[in-house]
Amino acid sequence: MKRLIGVSMAVGLFLCLEAQAQRVVNRQKAQHERIEQGVRSGELTKRETARLATRERELRQDIRRDRADGPGLTAPERARIEARQDRLSRDIYRQKHDAQRR
Repeated sequence: MKRLIGVSMAVGLFLCLEAQAQRVVNRQKAQHERIEQGVRSGELTKRETARLATRERELRQDIRRDRADGPGLTAPERARIEARQDRLSRDIYRQKHDAQRR
């Protein structure tokens, strides 16, 4: 019985970690799509696109590195990544809505 409870808890923890990691990945995909849409619509200049793409790539590399050193993202890693995603999201919005000529 104790073994069954232990296995159940381990499976539950794994599923929880996987769901949290998936949320980070889904958000990355959505932000990438926002950048691509900005390029297609002409809302982003080449320079803005290059800067945002570089930041997106660096964030993606950090996520991979953090996930590689353990069973998933720890709470502090996830908080740090989500804060960076928040800043990137805000900057995507600002760049798409600034008054620069394209």
